[in-house]
Parts: sequence; C-alpha cells; structure tokens
Amino acid sequence: MSLERVKAHFAGSKYEERITIQKTLSDTVEHAAEVIGCKPEEIAKTMSFLVDEQPILIVCAGDGKISNPKYRAFFHKKAAMIKWEQVEEYIGHAPGGVCPFGVKEGVKVYLDNSLLRFKTVYAAAGEANATIALSPEELFESSGALCWIDVCKLPGEE
Repeated sequence: MSLERVKAHFAGSKYEERITIQKTLSDTVEHAAEVIGCKPEEIAKTMSFLVDEQPILIVCAGDGKISNPKYRAFFHKKAAMIKWEQVEEYIGHAPGGVCPFGVKEGVKVYLDNSLLRFKTVYAAAGEANATIALSPEELFESSGALCWIDVCKLPGEE
C-alpha cells in the first residue's frame, strides 16, 4: 500500500522509473547501503517528529544524527520523535519505508544540509525493500520540501 502511494506520487514524472525494488529488506542504514551498493552516508534517511502536535519529516544523510541544540534553534522546540507504532498513522508509511513521497496531507518535509555533500542519495520508497536514487536537488524538487535546514551533526562534530 505504501509503495503504491509512492508510485502514485511519481506517476508521470521523470523520476517514476527510478524506483527500485530490492531482493531483501533494508532495516538499517548500514544494511540498506550494503543491499544498494553505496556508502551508508549516501542513504537519505527520513526521520519523523512532532512539532506542536503536527508531523514533520527530516531527511538527512545516513551518517547524520539530530543535534538537539540545532533542532531547538530551528524549530524552537525540543526534538520529539513520533513513536514507532504511530509513524504510519501520522505519516502514511510504516517504519522501514518512511520517505518524503506520498505522505499524508499536512506532513511538512525538510531536508538537512548533510545531504548536499553527495551527487546521488538513496531514499526509501514506501517499503523496506524499495528505494529511489536522486540528486539532492531532485530530492528537494520531488519531495515538496519546504527548505534546506541544518539540524544534524556528522561524525567527528561536537
């Protein structure tokens, strides 16, 4: 069902043919990178949060971690992830397939600057075995993201 939402999102677009169904499930960033054949940091992981009870998605590089001070500076709230069992209800995709495409109405999407280091990133496409390869600019265009933000810290950063 979730994959169908993503396919409908891309129907008729130049990105429609880029959705790939992998033979195995990708349950972690590291496993997804292994299955796809890319570096873990090239995985565009999508995390779901609530801001004033409204769901948002932040897509960041696979090696990025949310920085609480940066998050608070941008959203003026403490980071509050959506509980695992509520993600599908809020976003429209179950954990493992969460992506910024074909989400429920009202879900705001933000892309973290950590993705800008790469020529191509690999995002989930609604299911744990579905992916799509896009440039960061294509990801921005196709996701309907509101803006680029800086809320992650990378390995080696304080």
